[in-house]
Amino acid sequence: MSTTNALKMDKPAPDSLLDTSTQGIIGKPLDRKEGPLKVSGAATYAAEYAIENLAYGVMVGAPFGKGKVTGVNSDVAKALPGVIDVVTDLDKFIATPAQGLAPKAPQGVEKVQYFGELVAIVLAESFEAARDAAQQVVVEYDEADDGRFDFEALKSEAEKPADGDIPAHFSQGNIDKAMAEAAVTVDSTFTTPSQNSAAMEPHASIASWDDSGNLTIHGSYQLLGQDVKQLSAALGVSESKIRIVARYVGGGFGSKLGIAPESVAAALAARVLGRPVKCVMARQQVFDATVRRSNTEQRIRLGATTDGKLTALGHDTIASNLADDDYFEPTGQATHFMYDAENREINHDLVRLDWLVSGSMRAPGEAVGMLALEGAMDELAEKLGLDPIEFRKINEPAQDPEKNVPHSSRELVRCMDVGAASFGWDKRNATPGTRREGEWLVGIGMAAAARANMLQPSEARVTLSATGHATVETDMTDIGTGTYTILGQIAGEVLGLPLEHVEVQLGDTNLPTAAGSGGSFGAGSSGTSVYLAAEAIREKIAKAMGVDVDALTLKDGHAIADNRRVPLGELAGEGIVAVGSIKPGKQEKETTQSSYGAHFAEVGVNAVTGEIRVRRMLGVFAAGRILNAKTARSQCLGGMTFGIGTALTEDLIHDPRNGKLVNRDLAEYHLPVNADVPQLEVEFLEERDIHANPMHAKGIGELGISGAGAAIANAVYNATGFRVRDYPFTLDKVLDGLPAL
Repeated sequence: MSTTNALKMDKPAPDSLLDTSTQGIIGKPLDRKEGPLKVSGAATYAAEYAIENLAYGVMVGAPFGKGKVTGVNSDVAKALPGVIDVVTDLDKFIATPAQGLAPKAPQGVEKVQYFGELVAIVLAESFEAARDAAQQVVVEYDEADDGRFDFEALKSEAEKPADGDIPAHFSQGNIDKAMAEAAVTVDSTFTTPSQNSAAMEPHASIASWDDSGNLTIHGSYQLLGQDVKQLSAALGVSESKIRIVARYVGGGFGSKLGIAPESVAAALAARVLGRPVKCVMARQQVFDATVRRSNTEQRIRLGATTDGKLTALGHDTIASNLADDDYFEPTGQATHFMYDAENREINHDLVRLDWLVSGSMRAPGEAVGMLALEGAMDELAEKLGLDPIEFRKINEPAQDPEKNVPHSSRELVRCMDVGAASFGWDKRNATPGTRREGEWLVGIGMAAAARANMLQPSEARVTLSATGHATVETDMTDIGTGTYTILGQIAGEVLGLPLEHVEVQLGDTNLPTAAGSGGSFGAGSSGTSVYLAAEAIREKIAKAMGVDVDALTLKDGHAIADNRRVPLGELAGEGIVAVGSIKPGKQEKETTQSSYGAHFAEVGVNAVTGEIRVRRMLGVFAAGRILNAKTARSQCLGGMTFGIGTALTEDLIHDPRNGKLVNRDLAEYHLPVNADVPQLEVEFLEERDIHANPMHAKGIGELGISGAGAAIANAVYNATGFRVRDYPFTLDKVLDGLPAL
């Protein structure tokens, strides 16, 4: 019989068991528990499950930008050896990925919304046969003559979308008046292109139905609880009849928050065929038909007094999405609370385009929004004759400047100070374009970082066995972030167990429903549910030992109290089972919660070729309690690498004639590679946030990318004296602004 420990974060949690426990594994840079499985190939990913009688599916995309499928000619394909069937249930296929936002019923793909939309699946006895046959399928269509494919030509038709997690439009005071009266102003426009998450593992699903009509999907997904709801809506099957298994996910970065077309196609095909079907998207299909980060055009208006006090702050964004999807890239998410200014306006508008759907990609909002905000802050600091760090300090808000509630914890100033000292900011030449090393111009830049902290409902079950070992069970996913290890550390620390005595089971919807991986809320939410379950077990142990729980010490598999030292297994009896449950509460409204950081970058810009090289980079971060110093550092290193790509290389290009993605693979979509990434340094500040959760930890996975690209951009300006506002900074955008040798 299990016990439940439920908590709603309605008030601060000043006391944490992680501060009084003595096992000593929390926060340590421990190796990942699943690391050996991954490097040896023993970790089973979505497409690798050995399932009997498997058929292979390869999907077929629409070869036009917008219009209607009038037929699918599959006669040649069906006649090929090994081909079983071609499924074209056009009324049942899901047209766009659900993106983890809400269940989405089948819209049908007879009416194609974007180039490459997946409209059929070829089934064969082998992958090779299915792939060959898919190339022989001919999609017949009538192309619409009213396609909307050119963002530049249509941006004047931008409209206000429905409010999301943040309001689409916000206004406080009178920004126009404040700008007109300000002593010093900046009014600059920054542009960012569409981007692709480009996770290493492509989207993949194996669908199996049993005789009772139950569906099992072995898939690559981030939010299993939500994904079951989406599959239920798409297939017309009860949620209780759907099981998703995703024990290992090879990266997602937002692209696997919701179900993608291959899961629905595999499920439909498996039901028609009466046998399991595996469908793995080709890399080009991942680009064509999953999700993109929206392109943006962002106008930043800043007005200040001569001593640097901001009086006006405006952030207006035009992004793009399909006609029936109101998701907008929330570029102003951090702008709402980042700096003090009495007059504020933050707007998000959408241009309706017949391009691939846009949705969440790592650090939605801050990742590209802070490119603009932190670039404009650098511009205004120079106009004012102020050091960029000093300018930010002058505008440090004592509380949320819009909601008038306190920050739960905020160490931005300390991040900047520590980073400046570590990086050698005092050696920076404040006059742009004056430091040369041969034909290389050298510059240093910085930018602030912030990522909103969120808590999501989450449950976990922890069992302490008669052998003194613990098992953690939750459908939380590990997308490469170290979840297996972190949850094991939390349970081990609270229960006084070495990490090797804790087994963690994840990624199966038969287990308690967790928050899932996304939004940097995974560790804080699912970790708290594990913490609460382990806390309930502690109380049971204390009762079994006949002592007050506050007098109990748990360490190395033993309970210590009242001059006794008893093995936990003896106190567990036949086993103690507890379920921990966490929900957000009043604290998310009564405080503004965010993780903070500061990025510092040194770049070299070749005065002849315009080539930009990041020479060194430092990120200093404050994200509450760090649960595992090694996995947290890895997350920040990955985010900073994302920032390098955003600043210098990543540019998903749409053909303005039909919306087709031109560079739709890893050869042409230029991610930063080893030669682009220098030795990156990461420092964490000691911090606790009692308003976030009982562990006092905050999200970190997306903090590393926020502001990173802006630090590089500001360094490029310091090196050259030329301000580029169109990301990424490819050679053609840099050459004309270079000073003469």
